[in-house]
Amino acid sequence: MTAPAPHVPVLLDEVIEALAPKPGDVIIDATFGAGGYTRAILQRGATVHAFDRDPDAIEAGSKWDETREDPPRLVLHQRRFSEMVAAMAEVGIDRVDGIAMDIGVSSMQLDQPERGFAFSSNGPLDMTMSQSRPNAADFVNEAEEADIADVIYRYGEERQSRRVARAIVAARPLATTGELAAVVRKALGHRPGDKKDPATRTFQAIRIHVNRELDELEQGLAAAEQLLGEGGRLAVVSFHSLEDRMVKKFLRDAANANPRGSRYLPEAQDHTPARFGHLSKAIRPSQAEIDRNPRARSSTLRAAIRTEAPARKDVA
Repeated sequence: MTAPAPHVPVLLDEVIEALAPKPGDVIIDATFGAGGYTRAILQRGATVHAFDRDPDAIEAGSKWDETREDPPRLVLHQRRFSEMVAAMAEVGIDRVDGIAMDIGVSSMQLDQPERGFAFSSNGPLDMTMSQSRPNAADFVNEAEEADIADVIYRYGEERQSRRVARAIVAARPLATTGELAAVVRKALGHRPGDKKDPATRTFQAIRIHVNRELDELEQGLAAAEQLLGEGGRLAVVSFHSLEDRMVKKFLRDAANANPRGSRYLPEAQDHTPARFGHLSKAIRPSQAEIDRNPRARSSTLRAAIRTEAPARKDVA
């Protein structure tokens, strides 16, 4: 019997409704993690190809009963989800019925101090999903001050990024999450009891940078466009505004649904067939879900359905 999920998947009911999996479908879980979405999809009779660059996630999934069925209904790929097209081609599949993507760090990774993602408990300054180099310590200890400031501003939207970068360089070498958090808090004037820890934005920015998360998302969305067959469903859950803006723009571009030009500017003409339709509005968790799982608070789901139009030639 498959073991119970150690973490609560965010917007699970909404993601499954958007994917509408059924027996015989082939669904990609692009971000396997602890397998919450995969488990629910398998229960509906579909086959899942699950991707994760984290070897711990793949190792845990390899113990599931569905990997031992003949043919297996759970196929694991220890790869980046940006490599979906090549990975599926290697197993003889060029079209799938649905793709789920849950962008960002998993609860499983956040809850392991030795992975270095969180500052709630001290651990080595790693933050890499693939457990490989270069990691967060390499970046904060070796990068130029201007580059550190740029990353913190761009990916953390930290307005005082230069002050934080200057403090990081002055405190080098840094080896642990606790040391980095203390430097950031001192630079920004942290007061006990503040609603949000000022280190949050810097940790987010460094994590996104070392894992190339926004590049992965861009390439993963393009891969999804290429792999989904007509009527195939895409469901993407994101956790901060940078990700959500990328997903929204990608889907609106692919659906030819961008705002019309103003009376002062000519309307842009796009005569290419829409590659996605039935775009959902932003779907956010209910208060009941947030009460059960506070990490769901910042999540947003966007979903769409693939049309018959061919994928753009300049993607994936």
